[in-house]
Amino acid sequence: MSVGVHRPVTQKERLVVLQGEEHGQVGAGRARDEGRADASPEREHDGPVVPRWWRWAALALYAVALTTWIVTIGLPKDQISVFVWLWLATFAWYAGYPWRQHVHFFRDWWPAFALLVLYMYSRGLSDELIGMPVHWTMPIDVDRWMTGGNELPTEYLQTWLCGDPCLVSSEPRWYDLLLTTVYNTHFVVGLGLALVLYLRNRLEWFSWLGRYVAMNLAGLVIYVFYPMAPPWLASDEGYLGEIARLTGRGWRDIGLGGFHSDLARVGNPVAAMPSLHAGIAMLVTIYAISRLSDRPWRWLLAVYPLAMGFALVYYGEHYVIDLVAGWVLAVAVHVGFTWWERRRAARTADAAAVVPAEVAADRAS
Repeated sequence: MSVGVHRPVTQKERLVVLQGEEHGQVGAGRARDEGRADASPEREHDGPVVPRWWRWAALALYAVALTTWIVTIGLPKDQISVFVWLWLATFAWYAGYPWRQHVHFFRDWWPAFALLVLYMYSRGLSDELIGMPVHWTMPIDVDRWMTGGNELPTEYLQTWLCGDPCLVSSEPRWYDLLLTTVYNTHFVVGLGLALVLYLRNRLEWFSWLGRYVAMNLAGLVIYVFYPMAPPWLASDEGYLGEIARLTGRGWRDIGLGGFHSDLARVGNPVAAMPSLHAGIAMLVTIYAISRLSDRPWRWLLAVYPLAMGFALVYYGEHYVIDLVAGWVLAVAVHVGFTWWERRRAARTADAAAVVPAEVAADRAS
């Protein structure tokens, strides 16, 4: 890469390079810039003061506690609960480490969680902030145009898979349990991936968490300016024929039927365009595929957003156009962050090349 034209190097930067050379730290700094996992912040803490098997015992205890919580109370369903359970997971992973290591979690995560909590509770008021009218017929017309008929994809799927008439109280099939599970992964997959990356590679954690938060906030902005009713609500208001809201179907039989009802209390029924369920599933997929470039099986991950989209349309939660909008937003967020990261890396590489050269010139003079 050519160096090109650069700003003058400051005295402070020259001093940093000189001190780094004296202590053998220049290579480590460059390694951090290049994204090496062994230079990430998780390497900065002191080691455990107890045997390593404590980690596995703590993780087993964590798994038992989380399973008990899910069975007796339900899945963690708000950002605060998720935050606590993520912290407990890192507490188990770093079992036996000094307390300051556990406190670092709050220092690292609080900005993202503050924004996600803002998203969660602002989403319920998004259609009231500036009073934009709710859109009812546009997605109906677009879905019918896309499928070339008068029957919506949701109407077709519910007749085929649920019955005619399709009733919420009808007996669920095996695929209902599967699709409901896919639907509910939305509430854990984004932050779950962030947790794994936090424990393994902080640079990738920062990269993914930025995309995830940006995706949610972008959706919130669109909800404010374009509130839109989903199929089940349009049916309730007479814009469509009978469409059942089947979300949660199949989970009732395993004692988790109230999970979606609890989430709906802090939701917004007209925050449907774009579908963040579809969008985040796509964002997870394209992020993972881009990072697993040497794994031929990575393309199988594309099944995830397709399965999520199928479940959303079948359950009456979204139109097909909502899925397309969510997928487009996910691609836009990923491409935007990728461009910014490459631009930042190029600037860092240029600065790393210029500063030692100017320091050497100073020494020669």
